[in-house]
Formats: sequence, structure tokens, C-alpha cells
Amino acid sequence: MTDPRDTRFMTAALRLAQAAAEAGEAPIGALIVDPATDEVIAQAHNRPIAGHDPTAHAEILALREAATKLGNYRLTGLELYVTLEPCAMCAGAISHARIGRLVFGASDAKGGAVVSGTRFFDQPSCHWRPDVVPGIMADEGSALLKDFFRARRKAKGVARDGV
Repeated sequence: MTDPRDTRFMTAALRLAQAAAEAGEAPIGALIVDPATDEVIAQAHNRPIAGHDPTAHAEILALREAATKLGNYRLTGLELYVTLEPCAMCAGAISHARIGRLVFGASDAKGGAVVSGTRFFDQPSCHWRPDVVPGIMADEGSALLKDFFRARRKAKGVARDGV
């Protein structure tokens, strides 16, 4: 059974993902929560296009904001909610930040690195492993991504079956 807290915070992350889509960015949203108080410490959505920054993934931006706000690059014990399984770059940053719990929505067979692909946190070179909760509101996150990329392909006149 899904924890109501996870649903509440993932719903907020999905709103951020929708804002990303409206800005023409891949619809991925992330937020960092203090589980002791349920305070949202930081939130972000993908902005690599607007920021001319290939590292401007939602997770990275949220980690940066939280670290700045707290005055510490270690975010030990905090929770990160993100609508899509983090890539290898983001998984590495999550490990370095010492996030206590990672909750994500849709899996990403092509670019994910937590339960897909490289499984970053399972590697011996990974020094910190958060508790991982996959699949929270995965259908909603997946639908947002599929709709976004389907609309982009349609606008460019590119057809593709299945998605």
C-alpha cells in the first residue's frame, strides 16, 4: 500500500513536471522534503534548454537549492521525490548528497540508473545508498512524458507507433 505522504509529495512533483512541459522542457519534477517536519526544502523541474545547461535536471537543481538553503552539501536524512527514475548523473549526485530516501515515479528503461541500466546504487563504487521507493504514481508520470513527446513528434511531423 502506498504511503499517503508519498502520494502527496509525488503529486506536487507531478505539478512541477507539468510546469516543465508548459515551458517546453521534458516533464520531470523533483522536490526535497524534510521527513521530520514534512517541509519542502527545495523544488525544481527540468531546465536544461532554458538554462543552456545539460546538468539542469530536476534532481540536480533541487539538490543545489536544498544545499544552498541549508548551507551544507550533505542532505543526510532528507527525502527526494522525482517523477522519473534518475539517470546516472543524478544518481551520483544523490549519493554524494547523502539523500536518505529516494522516491520516484516512472521507471526509465532507456536512461534510468536506479532500478534500470547501471543500477548505480548497487555498484561497489557507490559510497552512499538511499532507501529507494520506486513506482509511486508511475502511470501519471509516464503518461505526462508520453503525451509530451508524442505532441513534440506530431508538431515536427514525425510519426511513431506505440508512443
